Amino acid sequence: MEDKIAIIGLGYVGLPLARLFATQFSVVGFDINENRIQELNKGIDSTLEVENDVLKKVLLPNNNNEIGLFCSNKLEDIKGCNYFIVTVPTPVDKHNRPDLTPLYKASETVGKVLKKGDIVIYESTVYPGVTEEECVPVLERVSGLTFNKDFFVGYSPERINPGDKEHTVEKILKITSGSTLDIGKKVDDLYKRVIL
Repeated sequence: MEDKIAIIGLGYVGLPLARLFATQFSVVGFDINENRIQELNKGIDSTLEVENDVLKKVLLPNNNNEIGLFCSNKLEDIKGCNYFIVTVPTPVDKHNRPDLTPLYKASETVGKVLKKGDIVIYESTVYPGVTEEECVPVLERVSGLTFNKDFFVGYSPERINPGDKEHTVEKILKITSGSTLDIGKKVDDLYKRVIL
């Protein structure tokens, strides 16, 4: 099976990443904000992270496994993916504690479509331990699958400065890891296809 990537969260981290992966892979950009999806499908990025003409070059009109980007807020559109990259925000509350709610909700979304052999990569900025201690149990509970037996996890912390047009996603040094050595290599190889 050809690799197909779902990017969960199309904000200032997810959209540039989705656009970049869409130059080499079939990508479904998933976001719960319907207005955002409608805007992106018209080739407009109101965050100004991706220039409209650059976005339009990779946009696909439907989800047909071609190389390019299809944007959706429908769960069934990400069922055929085998890589899920979570790029949702991790805001802090008034006490400077991270609010992991978007991460839990994204993990539940992925858990609903997770299949044997799939890899979930977390890019959302979190403190050490969150991926395996907080996110993996949600994936297991919702999917009914077993971590490191049925599905695997990777991590590649996002390193984007919103509005920075010089240090864009394809030009930054990416750090990658996996829940096993083999998965670590797969995650690394995936990113190497688009980041030099």
